[in-house]
Amino acid sequence: MMTLYSGTSCPFSQRCRIVLFEKDMDFQIIDVDLYNKPEDLAVMNPYNQVPVLVERDLVLYESNIINEYIDDRFPHPQLMPADPIMRARARLFLFRFEKELFVHVEEIERGSQKGAEKARIAIRDSLTQIAPVFARQKFILGEEFSMLDVALAPLLWRLDYYGIQLGKQAAPILKYAERIFSRPAFISALTASEKVMRK
Repeated sequence: MMTLYSGTSCPFSQRCRIVLFEKDMDFQIIDVDLYNKPEDLAVMNPYNQVPVLVERDLVLYESNIINEYIDDRFPHPQLMPADPIMRARARLFLFRFEKELFVHVEEIERGSQKGAEKARIAIRDSLTQIAPVFARQKFILGEEFSMLDVALAPLLWRLDYYGIQLGKQAAPILKYAERIFSRPAFISALTASEKVMRK
C-alpha cells in the first residue's frame, strides 16, 4: 500500500491527495504538522518537506514526480497524455506553473509584507494571462481532466486565502476553478484545514 506524508494545508500535498482520490485506490495518508515535523521526514526527504510518498522500498518527494509515478503505476484514469509529444508539452506546462506561479507561494505564506504583495500581483497577472484558454475549453488540455488541472487546482482553491483578487478578464479561470472544485475526488481530498480556506 502507498503511504503519503501530507501537510494538511500544503498546496503541493493537496496535488498528490487529489491524484490518489482520482485513481480511487488503496492508500494511507499520514497528516504532517508543518510546524512540528516528525524526525523521520528529514530521513525520507533531504529537504525535510512534504509531500513524501512511500511504497515498499521506494521513497519519492516533489509533488509532480510523485504524481507521475502514481499515474504510471495506476494508469486508470490516465492523467498524463499517452502521446510523447503531448506528454512533453504537459511537463513544460508543469515546469512553467512552478516557475511562474508556485514559486510565489512561499513568499505569500512566509515572506515580508512587501514581498507577499509583489507575489500576489505576479500570480494575479500570470493567471489573468492564461484565462482566455478557459473561455474556449473545459480543462487545460481540452475536454479531458489532466495532471495540469491537478497541479493548478490547489492555488485556485487558495486565491481568497492568499488575498489574490482576480479582475473581470479572469472570469473564465474562476468558472474553470468551479468545475474542478465540484469533482468528487477534489472534494474527498480536502483536509479540514483546506475546507476553511474558502468562504
